[in-house]
Amino acid sequence: MGGGLRFVHLGIGERAVPYEEALAEQQRLHALRVADEIPDTVLLLEHLPVYTAGRRTRREDYPLDGTPVVEVTRGGEITWHGPGQLIGYPIVKLPEPMDVVAYVRRLEEALIRACAEFGVATTRVEGRSGVWVLGEELPGAVVDQERVVDIGALTLRMGAKLGLDPRLAGPEYAASNAGQRGDDRKLTAIGVRVARGVTMHGFALNCDPDMTWFDQIIPCGIRDAGVGSLSTELGRDVTVAEALPAVQRHLGEVLGGSAAAESIPSGTARSDTARSDNAPAPTGNQPPSPAVAV
Repeated sequence: MGGGLRFVHLGIGERAVPYEEALAEQQRLHALRVADEIPDTVLLLEHLPVYTAGRRTRREDYPLDGTPVVEVTRGGEITWHGPGQLIGYPIVKLPEPMDVVAYVRRLEEALIRACAEFGVATTRVEGRSGVWVLGEELPGAVVDQERVVDIGALTLRMGAKLGLDPRLAGPEYAASNAGQRGDDRKLTAIGVRVARGVTMHGFALNCDPDMTWFDQIIPCGIRDAGVGSLSTELGRDVTVAEALPAVQRHLGEVLGGSAAAESIPSGTARSDTARSDNAPAPTGNQPPSPAVAV
């Protein structure tokens, strides 16, 4: 099915969506996109508080107080989702030849551009996914060469073939932090899964969350960096509702599509939300087949 990229506002604020409900909706839309019954679709929402653990999560990174964790099939490690965090779940069919790394870098680019609209300079960091604010340079610091990351294996191949924006094909990376600066701060976590050529999961942008939720875990398994938000960087409240239009616009630019969106109240029936008039309902509630994780 054609129709470009569609955005669905699944629920924010008082209509924040439970994680399990959003996961079930992702699975349903994934099956429909695989069957070409719907166009590429991006769910934008806010979650009720939850910890989720990707495939690479280590047990020692789980909450210190024994808080339950939902184990999921996305890439990445443990993280927190909840109020004050803008969640994006693109259900997108990747072009051939499929390049999952290039797709992740495009998500990063959209978030970098969105943060820039608020006056927050972010970047990529060698060897780490997501969007980061770099720590302050430390004059006279001694660099630990054993911590310097070689990203030659991450060089993107897709951009030159498809004529993409050079920033999507060969993005600039900040040098890995090997002691030359203070702690970097992660503003956006990214963890994706691709099954049968269609993406699931996505990104979480910290807007104005209660940052103490991150104190109970090792976010994304990273011990030598911190977590930040638009609000902590700017010294003022930046809500999910305020950030959403900018994020949606830049996702449309890098993924291709219009900025049109439909809003769907959380908790309402979604059986006909994203289905074409003659598309069959998926059977069961099974997750997609095994896939590449980044």
